[in-house]
Amino acid sequence: MIQKILSISGRPGLFKLVNQGRNMLIVESLADGKRTPAYSHDKVVAIADISIYTNDDEERPLVKVLETIRDKNDSKPVDLKGLGSDADLRKYFETILPEFDKERVYTNDIRKVFNWYNCLVAAGITDFSLPEPEGASEEDSDKEA
Repeated sequence: MIQKILSISGRPGLFKLVNQGRNMLIVESLADGKRTPAYSHDKVVAIADISIYTNDDEERPLVKVLETIRDKNDSKPVDLKGLGSDADLRKYFETILPEFDKERVYTNDIRKVFNWYNCLVAAGITDFSLPEPEGASEEDSDKEA
């Protein structure tokens, strides 16, 4: 399910992929359920493909960060207004992802992650795990033998 959730540049919120056309996608807003086209010139990214910069030499997949937020908040929305200032928001995000790169991850990016999490929870999506590729478990067992 999480692989069909999309972010479209220039449009607020998240969208669910409904169908594909010739030069467009039909998407449905998670917020209000309205269906609209997303054309080939729109920058469309599946949230399963988004990562967050860390101080390590690797990036943390957004779905792993969303899982951590879910576990920390018992699958409830994050109260952004209760967090207050940008410094408090960054401090709270540091409890979720302590190794995030403080220079390359902006406060607006953090706010967007929390807004997306709240949007997903409001839409009833709390399973952020990615499905294993088909045949992966069979291949792994063959390699061990």
